Amino acid sequence: MAYIEFTHVFKEYGSGSAMIKALDDAGFIVEKGELAMILGSSGAGKTTALNILGGMDRATRGNIIVDQADLSKMNRKELIAYRRHDIGFVFQFYNLVPNLTALENVELAVQVSKNHLDPAETLKKVGLADRMGNFPSQLSGGEQQRVSIARAIAKNPKLLLCDEPTGALDYQTGKQVLKILQDTCRKDGITVLIITHNSALADMADRLIRFKSGKVISMEVNPSPRPIEEIEW
Repeated sequence: MAYIEFTHVFKEYGSGSAMIKALDDAGFIVEKGELAMILGSSGAGKTTALNILGGMDRATRGNIIVDQADLSKMNRKELIAYRRHDIGFVFQFYNLVPNLTALENVELAVQVSKNHLDPAETLKKVGLADRMGNFPSQLSGGEQQRVSIARAIAKNPKLLLCDEPTGALDYQTGKQVLKILQDTCRKDGITVLIITHNSALADMADRLIRFKSGKVISMEVNPSPRPIEEIEW
């Protein structure tokens, strides 16, 4: 059994002739410890799939298995516990609390997690040892995104879900953020899923999943992923 099994998943809005299928019989797998990349244009269903995997949304039908747990059978309380303990989220926009320092933002997140890592040590890991006392408004976009990554990693999640994590960043800063995510997967053994529309990033992933019109149109395993430092776009 794969670590993630996303099987015959539909997500529908409306009914009859007005029905919209955000996911239309989508399916893919991801193995434990992989860095998987979900690629597709806007509206392809990527974020919908990620939200369902993260327990933030429910599929209309289909099976979603993560680490042998069936999300489609979880009740609301079980999904809250799943999001709290098992999932780390990194979004395009950083969603930091503006009146808390970098360290306090990370400390806030770990209060709801059972087996969390040390917030200060996690900030050091992402290169922010000297910025812990700064507020978000005193940080650059790249630094704010690194705080959001530290916040997600400090929960010590099983699965790290990243929705366009470099979308608001310049090229060089985006590379730094992607290196942190790649290192998190390789060194810490956390399974990482990254949504992007940038096909040039495919070579950094262990697994590439392509979405189009709510369907998975291809899934490829890369036997030799490249370090992000070697990739140009």
